[in-house]
Amino acid sequence: MNGRDGGRRVRLRDVAAAAETSAKTVSRVINGDPRVAPETRGRVQRAVLALGYQPDPLARSLRRGTDDTIGVVVDSVADPFFASVAGQIERVALSRGISVMIASTNRDQRHERELLTRMVQRRVAGLILAPISTEHSHVSALSCPVVFVDRRPSGADSDSVVVDDADGARTAVRHLIAHGHRRIAFLGLEPELDTTRLRLDGYRAALAEAGIAPAGKPPGEPSGKLDDELVVTCDPDSEQLDAETIRLLDSADPPTAIFSPSTRCSLRVLPVLHRLGRRDVAFVGFGDLPLAESISPGVTVIDHPPDVIGRLAAERLMDRIAGKAPEPATLTVPLRLVPRGSGEVPA
Repeated sequence: MNGRDGGRRVRLRDVAAAAETSAKTVSRVINGDPRVAPETRGRVQRAVLALGYQPDPLARSLRRGTDDTIGVVVDSVADPFFASVAGQIERVALSRGISVMIASTNRDQRHERELLTRMVQRRVAGLILAPISTEHSHVSALSCPVVFVDRRPSGADSDSVVVDDADGARTAVRHLIAHGHRRIAFLGLEPELDTTRLRLDGYRAALAEAGIAPAGKPPGEPSGKLDDELVVTCDPDSEQLDAETIRLLDSADPPTAIFSPSTRCSLRVLPVLHRLGRRDVAFVGFGDLPLAESISPGVTVIDHPPDVIGRLAAERLMDRIAGKAPEPATLTVPLRLVPRGSGEVPA
């Protein structure tokens, strides 16, 4: 019937009349309110199906003041990790009849604020944000709930879904050390974000606890600056990371192992290793990769699970929208090492 009865659009009051109840009760059933008797709920659901009733999304948004849409703002939808996070959020939202609007900041702080403003102006019911800005007090003034993903907010009392970045990096480097490596390179992003800084901290902590001084520094000297001989940070989307990988491998005292702190970096470094035929260089990446099990050797990774992160963020936001969530909290998703061969190459 497509929501029409004899050419006339079926309205809420038509369903109410057929179910012998009130329009308010019909609305409660359609919106999933549990405070409706099972027998009444059954009558309403049968009437909805018999009449082919379809809720009017515009009318609902006008009544509620928000649209049946949530906004998702990430670094880039081209990034494999964030593409998977956004995809999982969309699956959860669509299963609940909610649409998703996705946008990329391209790591531009000003663009992040512009995107949030535009989405709020479009009356989204809530937002999920992978933050780029260093300060987020302005988020508290937004008219909808916000859940942060992958990075904790600064200056905002909001939910966040994250991982222990430092511990994940420490686990990766410990694994390489356990296979005899002492010359371990860090090839990754510029340290503008907390995630990169924390992973660099974890890398250095693992070296320190094994008694390995950061390359280029005497033992006991603090390593607060990024001048370590084996630490390279640059834009992973440029050819600079390729060139730096080759430079390190061709140096007089090259690394025997590489730790990559992000999927984007791994997708630059691994092709270089394969192109040069360097199967003797061990490799562990932070975040899984497509076809990581199919290449030889398989890629050892710290599993940074985008599906779990996206699902938890979406569910938390749905609870916030429904007024069910308790006080804002940080949900920390566990990480695990997945050994496939590349990280087990001996020194």
